[in-house]
Formats: sequence, C-alpha cells, structure tokens
Amino acid sequence: MSRYPRQVAIRATYMRGGTSKGVFFTPEDLPVAARVPGPARDALLLRVIGSPDPYGKQIDGMGAATSSTSKIVIINKSEREGCDVDYLFGQVAIDAPLVDWSGNCGNLTSAVGPFAITRGLIAAPPEGEAVVRIWQANIGKKIIAHVPMSEGEVVELGDFELDGVTFPAAEVKLEFLDPGADEEGGGGAMFPTGRPIDKLDVPGVGMVEATLINAGNPTIFIDAERLQLTGIETQDQVNGNKELLKSFEAIRAHAAVAMGLAASAAEASGKRPHTPKIAFAAAPRDYTVSSGKKVAASEVDLIVRILSMGKLHHAMTGTGAVAIAVASAIPGTLLTRVLGQARGRVRFGHTAGTLAVGAQARQQGGDWVVTKAIMSRSARRLMDGVVLVPEQF
Repeated sequence: MSRYPRQVAIRATYMRGGTSKGVFFTPEDLPVAARVPGPARDALLLRVIGSPDPYGKQIDGMGAATSSTSKIVIINKSEREGCDVDYLFGQVAIDAPLVDWSGNCGNLTSAVGPFAITRGLIAAPPEGEAVVRIWQANIGKKIIAHVPMSEGEVVELGDFELDGVTFPAAEVKLEFLDPGADEEGGGGAMFPTGRPIDKLDVPGVGMVEATLINAGNPTIFIDAERLQLTGIETQDQVNGNKELLKSFEAIRAHAAVAMGLAASAAEASGKRPHTPKIAFAAAPRDYTVSSGKKVAASEVDLIVRILSMGKLHHAMTGTGAVAIAVASAIPGTLLTRVLGQARGRVRFGHTAGTLAVGAQARQQGGDWVVTKAIMSRSARRLMDGVVLVPEQF
C-alpha cells in the first residue's frame, strides 16, 4: 500500500456557455457518495473547483477566481414528462466552503443542450436543429434550447458574436418558459411583495426604491443614481470601492428578506450569496466597454449593470438578461420607468457591450403574466476528459 495519498480520475467536460465557464458532469461520472445532495457532493465539487482558497485565486482547481468561472453543472436524463434532461447548477464560493444551489446560471444554460447531445444523453437529428427540453432543477422551470447540428455533431463554431466573449461561435437560441420563479426558486410570485416597485429602508443606506422580481433568478433592480452612480461604471470602479459593495450587499440582503428568500439579512449574506442578484439601471448614454469598443447612447434602450457573488459582473448574467426582459415588458417596474414605457424587446448596455432580449407579457386577472423570455448565447467544449482530485476529498 502506498504511503502517499492518491488521486482519482472523474469524467468531466469543461465548457464555456455564454460569458461563463463551468465543469460539467453526469451523476454517473461522480463517486457514489457524491451522486446525491449532501456534504460529500459539496466537498468533492469544492475540491474540483479549488475552493475555499484564502488567496482568492483557485490555483489548485478548475476555477478561475471569478463568479463567472467558479461553477458546477450536473446533467442527467429527465423522468419529467415533456423534458429531456434535468439541469442542476452549483455556484461555488471562492474563499468559503460553500456551494450555493439556490439559483440558475442562464449563461451555462446554453451549454446544457450541447453537453447532453455530445454525451449521448439524448438523441438529436444529424442535420438542422436539435430542440432540447431542459428542466432547470434549481428553480423548477422549463427552458427550450435550439442547438445547431451538422453531420451528426453539435455545431460549436460559427459567426455569432456575443459581447464578453472573445471569439465567435455557433448561436444557441434559448426560450425561458414561464420565467417567474416558483416555490423551488423561492418567493413564489413574480413580484413576491405584490408590487412592481417597493421602498426598502436599508440600515446604513436609507430608503431605496427597488423592483423585486422572480424571473430567471430572483433579481433586484435599483436606480443607479440612488447610489450616486451613472450606470456606466467599470468593474474596477465598482469592485475597488468597498463602501459601495457594502451598500449593494446591504440592499441585496434586506431585499432577500422582503422576497421571502431568507429569514434575516445575515442569513442572506452568509448562506445565500448567489441569489437574489442585484442590478442597477440608468438611461442610455455614450460609454466605452471593457474591450475598448465605444457604445453610443442611440444603440441601447437602457443601461444595466449586475453584481454576482458580491462583485460587478464582467458582462451580464444570463438570468439577469431574462430578468431585464421580463421587467422591461411589464408596466410599473423600475426598468419601464427608465424606458418610459413597457417594451417586449429591448437592447441594453452592459459592462462588455450590448445584448438584445425579449419577453412575451400579457395581463391575466389583473396580474401580468410572462409566458416566455428569449435570448441567444453560444457554447463550446473547452476540455473533455477527466478531472483529478485527491481520493480523500
């Protein structure tokens, strides 16, 4: 018997989906003890990603030290009627021993269909388009992915450009059906307080107007000017301002309580850092994106920045885009106030560029119902093989 610890090899696929990256597994890839929810599964996935890392770099794992790249996905065949695969997402904290299973990753949703087809979980036509019906297990919602196929394989390369991603790839169209989160996602109603705009009295910040919405993920929208922001701030300007980040987290945590997602602000900060997300919106203006490209005010309908895991996102979360589409389609929200009217399709500016999204909304019994939110992303396999972890993870 070796006197040194050994490593075990676990089948895995490393994928980019939208502006995020994550390690993808099927349940059968994982050790038996990690195939079910619990400490063993979380411990394994933390080790895969390289967390917790007090240095904040995740050097000894597959993570890349940002919320966009510290992610885990587990895909299996679905037994749910009308669905092909179940998609479970885990947001891995960088410096804490925590995997947050409370929400979805809309960006990695674009990689679910390609992964399922490539790994043989579902059949797909050799040519044309594969329609993959996805059950998002974190929030209990159905998503339809339209995956291009050629010669029996998923088309990964193409000319579709996505701001925040360096190279073009093949377009994957996504339909988020009935995107208001249900009980599994927390909060139940699209507007958990019953109001399109709430006033929150946040200690240390004061009175804040916010739209609290369950769409894609539970999301909070505030006016940029409420925190003396213009809406076109860069990552460095926001993430380098500790007091500003503290204010954002205070608002997020207290809004989580108002949404019924946490019993206290302390619980929201300590146990639920992934959701709800918080975003700030502003009217269009000229600005320069992180790549140096110029965006004119005339090119967008509004500007939105979103925070993820306590930091400003480098582009836009996929679920944030869904929430923007939904909140823009319903009269009376903070976003429609910025827009001047409700719109079924909007183009918004984010840190890395612009994005067009749409939602279908209708009024039913005095309430607004959104049946579908639509956006496009791209996905690509970066590595397919095994990931190595210590036998005693």
